[in-house]
Amino acid sequence: MAEFDLNALDEVIHGKLRLGLMAFLSGVDHASFAELKAQTGASDGNLSVHLRKLEEAGYVLVEKSFIGRKPHTTAKLTAEGRKAWIDYLDQLKRLLGP
Repeated sequence: MAEFDLNALDEVIHGKLRLGLMAFLSGVDHASFAELKAQTGASDGNLSVHLRKLEEAGYVLVEKSFIGRKPHTTAKLTAEGRKAWIDYLDQLKRLLGP
């Protein structure tokens, strides 16, 4: 049996909202801020804070632009983020056991 190590879980991903963001972004090429807000039910401020934490870890690339005069923000997983996501899922499987 694999060693049970709860501390091996990536704390950047493990937060509820960040976990949801990583899960959603893992299944799409990119998502707009509005899509992420609708999928997670997060407030603008909360979503911004958690996206920034994932961005600072190098897991998510956030791009800001304007469409006309309206700001438009998109996010997508980086290669490092996709690897971290897969590693996180693998660690969860090890914790769950056979």
